[in-house]
Amino acid sequence: MAAADAIGIAASGRLLALNSYENRVYQVADEAGVLWVFKVYRPNRWSDAAILEEHRYTLELAAHELPVARPLQRDGNTLFHLAGQRYAAFEYLAGRAPELDRPDALELLGRTLARVHAVGRVARFEHRPVLSLQRLGSDAREQVLASGFVPAALQDRYADISAQLLDRVADEFDAVGPVSQLRIHGDCHPGNILWRATGPLFVDFDDCMTGPAVQDLWMFLAGGPAEQQSGWMHLMRGYESFGEVDALELRLVEPLRSLRILHYAGWLAARWDDPAFPRAFPWFSEPRYWERHLQDLMEQLSNIDEPPLLAR
Repeated sequence: MAAADAIGIAASGRLLALNSYENRVYQVADEAGVLWVFKVYRPNRWSDAAILEEHRYTLELAAHELPVARPLQRDGNTLFHLAGQRYAAFEYLAGRAPELDRPDALELLGRTLARVHAVGRVARFEHRPVLSLQRLGSDAREQVLASGFVPAALQDRYADISAQLLDRVADEFDAVGPVSQLRIHGDCHPGNILWRATGPLFVDFDDCMTGPAVQDLWMFLAGGPAEQQSGWMHLMRGYESFGEVDALELRLVEPLRSLRILHYAGWLAARWDDPAFPRAFPWFSEPRYWERHLQDLMEQLSNIDEPPLLAR
């Protein structure tokens, strides 16, 4: 309530904690009945400069009439401070989950992402991270190994299989060579898309980074090889209205999926001291999770060796 008051929003007292783990996010109603979303940033994760760069990026996208959740500005400021915490406010925007089994939805999503990437190419981040095997793969693996969560009977297998997988991922990146490097959403999955009457609305740019265009596309592909190929064709039918993806980047789909699997386990291990995590992810400390995790890593070793998606 004090945070809302500090930036001129007269809160009515209606407050709802939203489902978020990396930051703390709340829905606040003002006295006029307008809903706002307040994001309180996790301390010591991003610098102020990195957060402000995220805000400038979303405002730049909004200025190009792209559908994004943009931060509220007060006297030119978008990042506010209160009681040692940093926060931002966003107007609440309603929407539903995207229906990505519909070809027309995938084509519209592809068109919109191509426009987002066109803006992403015109400048560079200075303070945001770069997608790298070290940050998303090796560091995550080391976090898991040091965490003590992997059961003793599985530790050697995890160390061996994860090392093999990272080697294969590195081989694929080396084989592909230099790829597009632009400002991207970075965590572009269906949970960060709200579907409205006008199409997709992109939210939560908290993980925006510099990386290849394909990172913002592959997470919308689901199912077996045939389903993924069909989904890619529909995405590209829309995307190619405004841009193009280098066909070589398709070799990175499974390597990027592998990095995400490794990074997710490392993220949970790194955040376990936060009381919200044991409550939300109790299975993380169970041997069954680690058995399934190892199966996923082994499947990825096989998947990387499969032929990549066809560009068209």
